[in-house]
Amino acid sequence: MNQGWIPLVDDLLEYLQEIGFEELYLPQGTSLAGASRPQEQASLEVHSENAEDRKSRLAELARESQTCSLCNLSQRRQKVVFGSGDPDADLMFIGEGPGAEEDRQGLPFVGRAGELLTKIIQAIGFERETVYIANIVKCRPPGNRDPQPEEVASCRRYLEQQIDLIEPKVIVLLGRVAAQTLLGNDLTLGRMRGEWYRVRGVETRVTYHPAALLRNASLKRPTWEDMQVVRDRLAEVTGG
Repeated sequence: MNQGWIPLVDDLLEYLQEIGFEELYLPQGTSLAGASRPQEQASLEVHSENAEDRKSRLAELARESQTCSLCNLSQRRQKVVFGSGDPDADLMFIGEGPGAEEDRQGLPFVGRAGELLTKIIQAIGFERETVYIANIVKCRPPGNRDPQPEEVASCRRYLEQQIDLIEPKVIVLLGRVAAQTLLGNDLTLGRMRGEWYRVRGVETRVTYHPAALLRNASLKRPTWEDMQVVRDRLAEVTGG
């Protein structure tokens, strides 16, 4: 996906000011003129020749998930939160599980943490609609507790198929649970940050969950540092 446009400047400056940066530095020769909107003619990269087949299979998987009863989480849910975004996305975010607002709406990251994630996405030059967002489990754990191993195992096939069908260039794992689950370790999030991994063949980076940033503002700066690395890597692999 062509990322040659500058993100919404006001949103970017607002986010950077929140994490302690007062100025925005742009590459030499870059102009802010006309930067309030992405280029209308931005080209969309098609990952493979069977893109329409992949979209169809993803939609079918989403429909299948709506009647899933593989674990006990299905008994208390209001809605299945399968995932949302562009099925051709270059960038995919994976969190832990739905919260109360997500459970009501059936969409991932729509509460306060979701608002912050949207700002983070815009700050690296994307719009929320151009990425794909999903969770480790598709139904809300009671009281927002960590999903249990059997719940993760029951839901894992949905997530793995999402990754395979979307074929993102980069995955960002949000928070300890998502990182430990997909990287197969029990390390702290601090130990997992700062390295590139591969999840189902896709380059993957770990950063803090937006909910953690709401609880501890000091985590906003390291998260921004992580996301700049992601932004630069995407520019390299997409030629943006």
